[in-house]
Amino acid sequence: MAGNTFGEVFRITTFGESHGPAIGVVIDGVPPNIPLSESDLQYELDRRRPGQSKITTQRQESDTAEILSGVFEGKTTGTALAILIRNQDQRSKDYSNIKDVFRPGHADFTFLKKYGLRDYRGGGRSSGRETACRVAAGAVAKKILRNLNINIIAYTLAVGDIFAKKKDFTVIEKNIVRTPDMEAAEEMIAAIDDARKNCDSLGGIIEAKIHGCPAGLGDPVFDKLNARLAYAIMSIGTIRGVEFGLGFEAARMRGSEHNDKFYMDGDRVRTTTNHAGGILGGISNGEDIILRAAVKPPSSIAQKQQSVDTHGKDVTVEVKGRHDPCICPRVVPVIEAMIAVTLLDALMLQKTIQ
Repeated sequence: MAGNTFGEVFRITTFGESHGPAIGVVIDGVPPNIPLSESDLQYELDRRRPGQSKITTQRQESDTAEILSGVFEGKTTGTALAILIRNQDQRSKDYSNIKDVFRPGHADFTFLKKYGLRDYRGGGRSSGRETACRVAAGAVAKKILRNLNINIIAYTLAVGDIFAKKKDFTVIEKNIVRTPDMEAAEEMIAAIDDARKNCDSLGGIIEAKIHGCPAGLGDPVFDKLNARLAYAIMSIGTIRGVEFGLGFEAARMRGSEHNDKFYMDGDRVRTTTNHAGGILGGISNGEDIILRAAVKPPSSIAQKQQSVDTHGKDVTVEVKGRHDPCICPRVVPVIEAMIAVTLLDALMLQKTIQ
């Protein structure tokens, strides 16, 4: 297994490199007769694409989606859905000075140890550019989930040590950092801009909320829903941790404080609190699923850093090219996409046992 495929029933396989001619995704398990057009994909891809604001990489990619198969007369056919995204603004020469150098924080060394060779042009398959394929697949999954009244929303909760204090979901797409707090947005943007001017970068925290997920999804042992979601999100290269509900805060609590007490709301079982984040014993309980992901500061910075080359010699490396000083705004739609793909797959798996 080369690790390019995710999912069991709704299954995606991505392909392509950052500086190759194109990237893309093949999706198996798409139900037939679902209205789908390239414009459905483009909205999500535009949220992730580079060059969208002053605090993102200035690489100019339209990320235009081409549907190659699986759609006929505007509806899915039920066969493999293939989506292609052509690369348009590669500048491989920006990497020529580091083709024999291991960049700190990147997969250069580990990729070479695994395969015996590596594509030094932007990281190849290790590049964040691969996530555009996930976003395209996620757009398909999100459309199906919306028809089931399941909605996913993610946003930048923190950049560095600046946290959103308000949660007004209507403003997330009205500021370039994608936070639900317009006042915090200005502080976050200033901090990112300061890091960029100092040839540095910033990390942050993305929070996601899933509303409308039915109770009963996930399995009680190895395929817990939270385990599957964590696996999906941790497969995004920039993510360094995932927590659900109160997460690590639970370690400082007593059981009497952390337990979510049950009550009846008409004919539905509810909980008075949601410390578990919508998942109990690895199975969704019908409450909102709440999770957070820790995003590392981007590794490509223009400062001189100590490293070694492929010959084992000490070198100083300075990464050139166009890079994000903070990836949080662009990783928001990627996290939403991986949640959507995971949830849809879990729904389809549930149908096989009921």
